[in-house]
Amino acid sequence: MTNTERFSLSMRLFHWGMAALILAMLTAGLLMVASLDGWQLTVLIVHKVFGVIAVLLVSARFINRLSQRIPALPDELTQWQKTAARLSHWLLYGLMFAMPVSGYLMQYFGARPIDVFGWFRLPSALNVDIHNYALFRELHSLLAIALIGIVMLHIGAALHHHFIRKDKVLKSML
Repeated sequence: MTNTERFSLSMRLFHWGMAALILAMLTAGLLMVASLDGWQLTVLIVHKVFGVIAVLLVSARFINRLSQRIPALPDELTQWQKTAARLSHWLLYGLMFAMPVSGYLMQYFGARPIDVFGWFRLPSALNVDIHNYALFRELHSLLAIALIGIVMLHIGAALHHHFIRKDKVLKSML
């Protein structure tokens, strides 16, 4: 594959790194709400820290995406399919950014600062604002459901391109 048929190395590293992080974060989030076991607090602390890392990585990934050329979609795709592909990618970026921001705002209004490996600390409100805490908790949950759906759609489309259409869309990210 030539460079015009393949994503740059930096884009591929961001893609697969963020994919692993997102799947881990979604899994941890689902496990946390399904259990009250003693390990839940440890997972919650790690989840918050990696949420901060996620927003930093998605910001860097977005800058990287804007500065790179990407392979063209197959000519055989209809215009609506190309539009849907582009919209779904931008929706993924929006959700990857909104998820950690909503999580932080939930913690902020819950008066829970986030310590990131002792390197720095994200502040919180001095007093609990239960209304805004509940609002951002609900938003965080809804965004998680939306992210799970769009990730499933993304994976399904990649597999469809690889196994059904037999084009180079998936290979361009490998």
